[in-house]
Parts: sequence; structure tokens; C-alpha cells
Amino acid sequence: MLASDDHNRLLSPLGAKITLAVLLAIAVLVPLSNLALPPGSAFHIPTYLVSLLGKYLCFALLALSVDLIWGFCGILSLGHGAFFALGGYAMGMYLMRQIGDRGVYGNPDLPDFMVFLNWKELPWYWYGFDSFPFAMLMVVLVPGALALVFGWFAFRSRVTGVYLSIITQAMTFALLLAFFRNDMGFGGNNGLTDFKDLLGFDLQNDRTRASLFAATALSVAGAYLLCRWIICSKVGRVLTAIRDAESRTRFLGYRVEYYKLFVFTVSAMLAGLAGALYVPQVGIINPGEFSPANSIEIVIWVAVGGRGYLHGALLGAVLVNYAKTYLTGAAPDIWLFFLGGLFIAVTVFLPKGIVGSLDQIRGRLPWPVGPRQRAAAPAAARAREVPGE
Repeated sequence: MLASDDHNRLLSPLGAKITLAVLLAIAVLVPLSNLALPPGSAFHIPTYLVSLLGKYLCFALLALSVDLIWGFCGILSLGHGAFFALGGYAMGMYLMRQIGDRGVYGNPDLPDFMVFLNWKELPWYWYGFDSFPFAMLMVVLVPGALALVFGWFAFRSRVTGVYLSIITQAMTFALLLAFFRNDMGFGGNNGLTDFKDLLGFDLQNDRTRASLFAATALSVAGAYLLCRWIICSKVGRVLTAIRDAESRTRFLGYRVEYYKLFVFTVSAMLAGLAGALYVPQVGIINPGEFSPANSIEIVIWVAVGGRGYLHGALLGAVLVNYAKTYLTGAAPDIWLFFLGGLFIAVTVFLPKGIVGSLDQIRGRLPWPVGPRQRAAAPAAARAREVPGE
């Protein structure tokens, strides 16, 4: 048995129950506070704050997708911003098709930027995006397909470690350059914006904003359950074994590349979903989302929260982005220095992140345990033993 504490942590339902309870609570309480309480109430949450919190949750879902592959399979992707942006563009294309003749140029078929660039007809790859189910399918299918093709060539060639990180970053940079081109048909450097409604509901309406927030919180909860189910399954044990000792796992007869390909594709689809939820709440999607720096930031969120702890990734994304929001307003000149310093400080002083360090401290204290934990302790100790060491 390969050494692994991850399953022991995840098989304990306490962390999962707390995480799900928090997500479900804010899915109900935040919209309720925004819609039901008067603006003068101390507990009223204004609409702009609802949208800001919704954006944080989208980033939390994105961080969760990275932690799934980095924390539990050892795949450090520096290109997950590409999957996030592709999901966002798929949603943006649907929202642009919903504008119809309400655009500046009044063309019922072509978005304003295509009319401005003298496009005569809608490109074939825009067909079908007037349908919400089709758009939602593309939100997960396009990032998933790219991850499947990319992963197939990378993993079967046994590209690992820093080399894999470099080529994932090269992938997102190539997409950045491609989407900046006007002739790609995605709005060039301006991207897609000026959205009007979603499923017939005005995107500027408070109820729509509150509903989008609730949908985002529920999506994060569902993605968390999916990731936890994967990690706690037999597949998850193999993924952890690959992370800890890939060569030994391959020697035991496991097709490592297939397991990597599976989890990498699932992770990309979750990132695409995060992008789709992000776009209607911020009102724009442009090639800047493909920036390699964005993908590096995601890794920092996970590292700060705690790599290998699913709820740690959620916490890290929210905390770092809250700090970013505060510092870009209070001291915009030092934000990037703060981000770099934070990553260095966490690496040096909290190598397991916030949640991992708290878990480590908790393990050293004489916490009271119940009969189930006492019964599981000997088995957990045996699972941590590595033959020959």
C-alpha cells in the first residue's frame, strides 16, 4: 500500500458536511438578504456585492478543478485558465445570440462586432448557440475535448513535471494570441460584451443576479461532491498512488496515462463550467482570460488554501481574491508584490497551506475522538506504512 493520508482525511465526513452546509447556506441567505430585506437593513446585501461574491465562487470552482489534478494526481497545470476562458466564450456566444436586433446596428443575425468588421454571414461555428442546451453542452464539451486531445498526446508520451507545466502554459498562450485576432470571429481584443438577458431574464435585474449567485453556489457544491466521490473511489486511490510513486504504480500494471487523462478531462470540464457561470455575472469575456498569469494565480489560490484539501482550494480562492479586491482599491501599486510575497510566505512557512497547517496542528493536539475514529486509527496507521521503508 502506498503512503497516503488523503483518503483518511476525506473519508471523514466532517469537513465535507461543513463545506456543503456553508455553500447551501450562502446559496439561500445571500439572495434572500438581497431581495427580501430593505436597503436600510444592517443585513441587506447590495446587488453589486452579490455579483462580487458570485465571482469569488466561480474562482473557487476553478481552484477546485486545479486541486483535483494537482493535489491528488500530481499534475501541475499552468494552463487551466484556457479551459475557464473557453467555457466563458461558449456562454458568451449564447448571450450574444440572444441580443438579436437589439444591438447597436440592429442586425438580427450578426453580433455588433461582426457587422462593424463587415462580416456578411454568421460563421459555421456559431450555429446552434441560439439554443441554451446546446450552449451548455459546448461549455463542458469544448474544454473537455481540448483536454482530452492535449492529454492524450502529453500523457502517452510520459511528459511530466515541469515539462508538462510548460506546455500547458504554452497552450494557453497560443490560444491567447489566436483569440486576439479579429478574423477568428470572437470579437478580437474587445471580446464579447453588452449582454442583455439569459433565458429571457434581464441580466441587470436584481432577481436575475441573485439567481445566478444561487446557481453558482449550488454548482460549486455539486462539483465538490463530484471531486470528493472521485477521490474517495478506487480510481482516486490509484490517482493518489500515481502522485506519490508513478513509476511504481505503472510497474504494478496500471495504465497510468488513462487515469491521468480521465481526471485531467474532468478537471477541464469543471473549469469550463466555472467560466460559463462567470461571464453573465461580470458581463464580459475577452482574450485576457487566456493570460498565462491568470493560470499561475489559480495555482497560488490552491497553494494558499491547501493543496490536497478540496475545501482548502475553495477557501484559498475566496481569500486571495478578496485580498485582491481590497488591495487593488486601497493600494493598487503593491497588489502584485503582495501576491508574490504571499506565495513565497506560504511556501516557506505554510507548505501545506492554511487548511493543511490547521489539520497538522489538530493532529498534534489531544482532541477527543469517538468510537469510529478509535476503531479506524490502527487501520489508518497500517495504511501509512510503506513496505521496504
